[in-house]
This record gives sequence, structure tokens and C-alpha cells, in this order.
Amino acid sequence: MKFNTFLLFLFIAITFLFLFARNHPPFAPPPDVIALLDCAPDSPSPWCIRLQSNKPPHVSDTPNHPLDPLTIKEINMVRSILSSHALFNSSNPYAFHSIDLEEPHKEQVIQWTKADPLPPRLASVVARVDGHSHLFTVNLETTQVTVHNTVPRSGYPTLTFEDLTSTIWAPLSNAEFNRTITNRGVDLADLACLPMSLGWYGKKEEGRRLIKIGCYSKKDTPNFYMRPIEGLIVLLDMDTKEVLEISDQGRNIPIPKAANTDYRYAAQQQKLNLVNPISIEQPKGPSFVVEDEHLVKWANWEFHLKADPRAGVIISRAKVRDPDTGEMRNVMYKGFTSELFVPYMDPTDAWYFKTYLDAGEYGFGLQAMSLDPLNDCPKNAYYMDAVFAAADGKPYVQPNMICVYESYSGDIGWRHTESPITGMEVTLVVRMAASVANYDYIVDWEFQTDGLIRVKVGLSGILMVKGTKYENMRQVPEQENLYGTLLSENVIGVIHDHYVGFYLDMDIDGSDNSFVKVNIKRQDTSPGESPRKSYLKAVRNVAKTEKDAQIQLKLYDPSEFHVINPTKKTRIGNPVGYKVVPAATAASLLDHDDPPQKRAAFTNNQIWVTPYNRSEQWAGGLFTYQSHGEDTLAVWSERDRPIENKDIVVWYTLGFHHIPCQEDFPIMPTVSASFDLKPVNFFERNPILGVPPNFE
Repeated sequence: MKFNTFLLFLFIAITFLFLFARNHPPFAPPPDVIALLDCAPDSPSPWCIRLQSNKPPHVSDTPNHPLDPLTIKEINMVRSILSSHALFNSSNPYAFHSIDLEEPHKEQVIQWTKADPLPPRLASVVARVDGHSHLFTVNLETTQVTVHNTVPRSGYPTLTFEDLTSTIWAPLSNAEFNRTITNRGVDLADLACLPMSLGWYGKKEEGRRLIKIGCYSKKDTPNFYMRPIEGLIVLLDMDTKEVLEISDQGRNIPIPKAANTDYRYAAQQQKLNLVNPISIEQPKGPSFVVEDEHLVKWANWEFHLKADPRAGVIISRAKVRDPDTGEMRNVMYKGFTSELFVPYMDPTDAWYFKTYLDAGEYGFGLQAMSLDPLNDCPKNAYYMDAVFAAADGKPYVQPNMICVYESYSGDIGWRHTESPITGMEVTLVVRMAASVANYDYIVDWEFQTDGLIRVKVGLSGILMVKGTKYENMRQVPEQENLYGTLLSENVIGVIHDHYVGFYLDMDIDGSDNSFVKVNIKRQDTSPGESPRKSYLKAVRNVAKTEKDAQIQLKLYDPSEFHVINPTKKTRIGNPVGYKVVPAATAASLLDHDDPPQKRAAFTNNQIWVTPYNRSEQWAGGLFTYQSHGEDTLAVWSERDRPIENKDIVVWYTLGFHHIPCQEDFPIMPTVSASFDLKPVNFFERNPILGVPPNFE
């Protein structure tokens, strides 16, 4: 049985199994959602059954590295310490929106060795108490609690699962909502509803946490996303569970039929056996090891790996061995997914607000799926669990959230016909997959022996579609804007974008680095100088301040983007470095003053560079939900701080424009894009010359 995440159950299992049990209190999620670790071994709850694993329960885990995530024991300690704090021991309602490691200062981590004791273990806690947001630091050694007065002027913390489950239930207590559903011809037993973040569009949405609910019919299909009750949107107060407004502007739009929407293999009439199974055999075992649960060592690489409730996967302290000196050299201090932005391009009442910031609003890691062996990851994969905290502070285990495996990339490492040919390039892949409601994101961090790091994002899952009265394009008036593509009878796939912003704290042979834009320019020759009329030259410009490093990619103004250590030179005098190598990407075309674009202004450029600041990690701001956009990467960068020969962070935005097509129905094949971090004068020569060729 495939392990599924809490999110999958929130959006599907609860809706399917519990939502319309009329004798269940409408405002309360099932009690085992809250007390996940209280499940008895023989509990009949589907929540408990799905979470059972053959792995150890992690209750005895201990941290071995300054960056190791909080353990079950430590999360319980945080909960116990805060229970006696004045804010929490009153009768006021509260919820923990995140409990995770507050990492030690960078200098402490860099100086730490395995022989040293760990720095003090601190927890960073975001909580809502009596309707107010708070940020705490909890010292697990001294039990001291520090309350930070740094809550931004707008925005709320990442939603909890309890927020989502309770909002699914809430509309059922409203008689008008129930009448609206039945008037649309949908049996309440066939109803599936989903909570949707609503962004921010003005003062009427200030002062309280709001969410919108959209609904579907799940009759005769597991793929209810293809059967929207178009035009029906419920505005809800998340804290009071009060239905504030019901908008139903789609009464004349039929609910699409269930025919051909089932994507399960067993339901397909034609079974396709296109290729034979492929398996990588490793008779001597894998070439990588994972020490102390989080330190990965493979070939000439080592790095710290952990799961994070907001970022998903965090790669830290990435080092590569120099083939000449044997030294482990610093490449990247920390890299992770900082934010995602998914704006739908339909300005109508039921769609304009669908402009999601998935990491800050929902938690990218909280939505991660348990990876399925042989389908999500190959046979030779190693799996890593995650330990997260629920809204009541209790820890729970997300099994198999990350997989690590070796793979043939299919590329030749290097080749020349007069020399022995080296073998096919073997890479190490770190993978996670997150189901953000209908969409699935697969994020791979891929390490190559030549020093390259490739970051790849795959998009799959189910489109968010719009109901329509049209069954064929012949019926559509020429002047009418569908805002998308007619995919099937009564189904429109709405045009949308996906942007994934990455935080890359590059430390090339040390923390003080510079960003160099290497412009590739045409140079015209002088009369009589050469038979050639023109050639290309490289013009290097070192970015002095943040604004110098705000980069919009241009095909006909090509550049390379280097991160160098100006104080470290190769034998022949070049500064050592890495370069950011963009591949296929997309740029946001929205107006910069459009409210969703202000909140997601990190997509205004593909590359940004900022001085390292441990409080600046989330490109959409710390408190993203309903924020106005005052605490974003774009705002920080406008300070125009010095970045030359400083500890700097590079931010890269990977983008997709998606005009849906019929091949995306009823579930889309995966599409991918990537970017590389590639050595540039980092090594004295090709670092894999000594790698032997393969022989039968």
C-alpha cells in the first residue's frame, strides 16, 4: 500500500470518508488527526493505518550534528516548556503553526567538528494565541523562552492541518450552503470541498484569517477535480468558522460528466506495455553512506540532508573533494526551495484569487508525500523519514519523505576518440515529492562527480479546471475568452504559471564571495584587421550592490553568472568559482502592481543576490498568508546593500508557463525544468580524469 501524506488525507480521505457523516460535529476534525501519536496499534482509524511503518518509531533519536532537525523527544520538550508559559497556560485558544530547529549561527556550524559538543539546541516556534501571531525561541538546555517582537505588519503563519480540516467541515453548518448544493443537483453524499488560500486584495480582507472553499462532485469518479461545481465559492472566517459569503455565479454551467476522468491503471481499457522493466543492480551495495541519519557521503561529495516542514528538503554544508589535494572544499552552505507561486490567469469572480504561495501558505514539506518504492524511487534507494509537529505541538513521523539513490544519468563523463572513453556518468539524486492539493511537485537535487549540482523540478498531477457550458470548440463564440483550453466536454484547463524560488547560500572556498556577471558581447573588427567582421568577447562586471545583481534573463543579451572567491586563485591566477547555469525557464508577465505579483515579487527577476542575513530565508516573507508583500525578497533587495566580497546568497527562480492541452486530461504527464551550479575555474583541471572507464 502506498504511504500517503496527511495532506492527501485532508483533501481526499476526509472529504470521502467523513465529510458528510451527518452525526459528526461539523466543526471538529476526527480526533485521531489531532492525537496522531496516541493511536493504538490496533486502531481502526485510516489515519493511523496509513502512518504505520516498519521503521523504528524515532522516539530514541538523538541529534549528532548542529543542523540535525528536532527529534520527537525535543519537540515534546518544547511543548512541555511552553505549556507553563504565561501565554499558553491561560484559557485562551492557541495553535502551533511550526516547531522546528533554530539553526546555530553560521560561524558556529562552520567551526564545529564531530569531536566537539553540539551548540545549544534551540527551537523556533510560530504560534497563534488568542488570535495573535507570536514568534518564540525556546532553549532546550536552559528552558528559557524568548518572545520576538518581529511579527510583520501583515500576514499570518503557514496554515495548520487542523485549519484545513476544520474549514472543510464548516460550510455544512450553514443551511444556505446546503440548499445551494442541492439546488445545483449534487447529493451531499457526493460532495467534495477544498480550502483555498485567497491572497490579499484590499481592506475588506484585513483583520481576520479568511479562506475560500470550492466544491466538486465525486460521484462516479475518484478524480473529483474534473467535476467542479463552477462558480460556487464560500468565504469563511477560519478562526470562528463563520460563513461570511456564498457566491454562486455558475448556476447555468453543468457539472462535467465523470466519463473518462478515472486515471487509475485498473480503469484503463487499453494497457500499454511499452518498455521492459529496468533495474540498477549494485551487487557490492550502494556507493554512498548516510552517517548519523543525516550526513550523506558519496564519491567526492558530502553534505547534510534533512526534511523541513516549509522548505521540504534542505541541503547544507555541501563539500566536494579536490582530486589533486584530497581536500574537502566548501561549495554551498545551504540550499532549499524558498517559495512557490502559482497564479491562475482568469480574472473572474470564482478564479481571480487563485494565486497560491504554496510554501508560505501551506508548507511545502508538510505536503510531501511518502515516496513509493519502484514508482517514485528506484529499487536501490535509501529512504529518510521526517519528524514534524502538529498544531497541538505533538510530534508525528512522515515516513519515506526523502529518497537518495544512485543513477546512470545517460551522459558520458568525458570522451575523445584518441583516448580511453570514461564510463557513463553516475549521479547521486536526492528526491522529494509534494502533493499540493491537485498538483504534484517532484524536486531533485542531483550531484555529479565532476562537481556539478543540478536542481530539477517536475510538475505532474491534476489540473485545476473550470466548468463550462461548451462541449465543443464549434460552440464557442469567436470573441469569447475561455481563459484556457477546452480539454473535454464542459471542462476548461485554465492557463497558469508555476514559479519555484530557490535559496542558495554559496560558500565557494569560504564565506566571502562576489557575484560576477560575465556579459557575452559582439565585437566588430576594425577595417583591415581580419577577414572576420565580428566575434564575441567576455566582459566581466563584479556586482557592487544588490541592484547590480538583479538579473532578468535575455536570449539576445547572453551572460554567465559566476559566484567567485576573489581571495582564492588557481595556480595560474583565476579566481575559483561556480556559475549558475539557467535552462528553460519562464518569466512573470503580470503587472508589478497586481496584488498577487506584489506578494510574489521574487518572480520579478530570475536571479537576485543579497548579503547573508539569517532572518531572510523565505522569498515571500516569514508570514505569507494574506500578507501585503512588505516582507519579501524584492523589498530586502531594494536596500541595495553591498555584496562585493561578502557572505552572499544567490536566489534563483525557475518558471513554467502552462497552457493546458488535451494530453493533460484527466491527469498530466510530468514536465520538468532545471538549472545547474557548475564549477568554473574551481578545479585546476578536469576533476574526473582519473575515473576509470567501464568494462563488461
